[in-house]
Amino acid sequence: MKPSLPVLLSVTGGYVDTAGYLALQGLFTSHVTGNFVTLGAALVLGTSGVLAKLLALPMFCTVVFATRLASLLVPARRGSTLRLLLGCKLLLLVAAALLAIRLGPFESGDGWAAIVTGMTLIAAMAIQNAIHRIHMATSSPTTIMTGNTTQVMIDLADLLRPQSPEASATVRARLRRLSASVAAFAVGCSTAALLFALRGVWCFLVPPILGLCTLLINHPQEKSP
Repeated sequence: MKPSLPVLLSVTGGYVDTAGYLALQGLFTSHVTGNFVTLGAALVLGTSGVLAKLLALPMFCTVVFATRLASLLVPARRGSTLRLLLGCKLLLLVAAALLAIRLGPFESGDGWAAIVTGMTLIAAMAIQNAIHRIHMATSSPTTIMTGNTTQVMIDLADLLRPQSPEASATVRARLRRLSASVAAFAVGCSTAALLFALRGVWCFLVPPILGLCTLLINHPQEKSP
């Protein structure tokens, strides 16, 4: 069975966040608000990467804003906006892989090489986050699993009490969908950690492959902007 777009995006989210964190001295490239925590730690402990962590949120916000404008301004007759955004994300992932392999490994998160590579990855994952909100609002999030995990536990608890067949079917369907997203994210995280340990920055070759796969599968019906 072919993986769905949300599953592939969840694998990508987990993989890129983990690989970026390991290679770029603790920079979260997908779950960017996590950089508030690591920024505080860097300031207190004197570790590197302060500038990258400061730039992460403005970069993320700028790209999300631009992505939304693109989804509104590109005429539908020019093709799928969703496919266009996935293509832009793929190009950024390719650029990030080339930067990481050419400029890495990164001994300091404060160097220009690490910052440029990190911002490129953040831009790619900002597009993925925007895609979820704009075109896949009914799907589970693919970059942050806290909400998904919370809902999984709630649904498991709800299945223990008597429900109508219709309500039970709805809960089970949501549970399957969210569990698949959490499992895919975990696979992405663990695979990135393993490949980074074995091959270092060469692990960044995988995200472009995942990005290409998202272009080759059937996409869900787009949500109107």
